[in-house]
Amino acid sequence: MNNNDTRSKLENIIKGTILEGAEDHCTTVRNFLCTSFRTSTTVKRDFENNAIIKEEQAKLLKEYARGSGLWITNPPDSSQFLARGGEAMVYFDAENKSVIKLNDGVYYATWLEFFNSVIIHNLLFPNTAYIFLGFIETDGVLYSVMRQPFVTSDSAVDLADVKKLLSYNGFENRLRRGAPTNNYYNKELGIILEDIHDENVIVNSDTLFFIDTVFYTAFLNS
Repeated sequence: MNNNDTRSKLENIIKGTILEGAEDHCTTVRNFLCTSFRTSTTVKRDFENNAIIKEEQAKLLKEYARGSGLWITNPPDSSQFLARGGEAMVYFDAENKSVIKLNDGVYYATWLEFFNSVIIHNLLFPNTAYIFLGFIETDGVLYSVMRQPFVTSDSAVDLADVKKLLSYNGFENRLRRGAPTNNYYNKELGIILEDIHDENVIVNSDTLFFIDTVFYTAFLNS
């Protein structure tokens, strides 16, 4: 999961440094936001106070998307609708053997934190990497539009295997009142990984596929 290049990129994300050399739209948008806003390691604990910042970012992103060809006017075909999760509407894209996810970023205090999370996911889990297609607005709500490989399950996931893999890569399972949770923390990198349960990880051919992750850049005291 980790190598020196990945580790260097992760450190730059935590620092809020512009990521040089990458030409994908996701990184481009993230870098655009970094020119005006800073990456925070306390944003998760200060969620509500960042609502105004998120609104400011949304306005800038709409202008940016319209000027850079990333504004989408037609939503996915409703006949291809699969599910509505906590933050995303999911559609099947048969032609590309993938799913299209419309994500409103509700789990994140700012849009910058959302794009940081997506890029971290792509670095750590390239077999389910997201491709950012653009933005769409529906009923006054701004959504990012992402494509992700469609993965089917051939057996039930064992969360003990998930914990073992994450532990090997420096992620410690967080405890609450002495009991394990679905949240993990990489102390060295300052990254929280949340909501890792049996619907967000799929097993196929004895390989774990992380399909929905929520990352935060946050240094904890313990």
